[in-house]
Amino acid sequence: MRSILLGIVTFLVIVPDLAGQEWIVPDDKKGKLSTFQFDENTKKSGEKIYSVNCISCHGTPGKGNFLKLVPPPGDPATDKIQLNRDGELFYKVINGRGQMPSFKNALSSDEIWHVISFVRSFNSSYKQLIMPVITSSAYPGAVIKMMLSYNSSDSTIVLEADAVKQNSSVAVTGAEVKLLVHRTFGHLQIDDIKTTDINGKVAFKVPANLPGDTLGNIQVSARFINEDTFGSVSKDTILTAALITLPVSLVAERAMWNNVRKAPVWVILTYSLGLLTALGFIGLVLMKIRDIFIIGESVLKDSEKINIT
Repeated sequence: MRSILLGIVTFLVIVPDLAGQEWIVPDDKKGKLSTFQFDENTKKSGEKIYSVNCISCHGTPGKGNFLKLVPPPGDPATDKIQLNRDGELFYKVINGRGQMPSFKNALSSDEIWHVISFVRSFNSSYKQLIMPVITSSAYPGAVIKMMLSYNSSDSTIVLEADAVKQNSSVAVTGAEVKLLVHRTFGHLQIDDIKTTDINGKVAFKVPANLPGDTLGNIQVSARFINEDTFGSVSKDTILTAALITLPVSLVAERAMWNNVRKAPVWVILTYSLGLLTALGFIGLVLMKIRDIFIIGESVLKDSEKINIT
């Protein structure tokens, strides 16, 4: 009992303290910039990603309808969020804190920048700074490039990474890479995290039952695990590497969510029986009210006769 009381007291002391704490971003992360220009396309893409991953807590930007959490997530259109530098926003989305989850494994770096592009569209005074070259401490001055291809003979997706500097290129070796496939809600990791070999290549095994679209296409993203060493590099592409999946109509067969004509028979019968029972009960109540009215009139007439006599 004593330990429980101690825990409650600790919670009451710590939670308000955390709520008032400023979210400090390391100095070396604040200056991180997008490698591409924000435009109408990145804004629209970011809006879609925001509506899936962010709107449930932060609400619609400019509406102030965010969840009343502790600490409050805040409205992206307000100064609370807009006064953050781009690198600070990126850091907070990547790492999360408290009730805000980390999106490190859910979104690629480019997708996070697209969300930031959407958020910045609510700030008329915002002026974007762009990182012209993807920096890498492992390959100073070089631009890291990735290529993805599908090898149907062994059902693997092969990634090749090269560091390009002027007219020469070298393989990016010893870099840990993660491969994700885009799903409706978030991303699904394919295979384990792999390390590039001496040729800058690594192969990821595609699951035999991985569903694709009607052509067997999937959208995949690859990115380095250690971005501080190899740079904020990601590669998105569409590969024909999955099972052909034909969309199934949710209203083709009898189902709970179908219309009356195709709803399950037992649902129709149960609903009809329930409706008839309710109508019967209402009818019974009305009949009882009628009987009470008739009895009341009879009693009233009898009392009038007695008064007359």
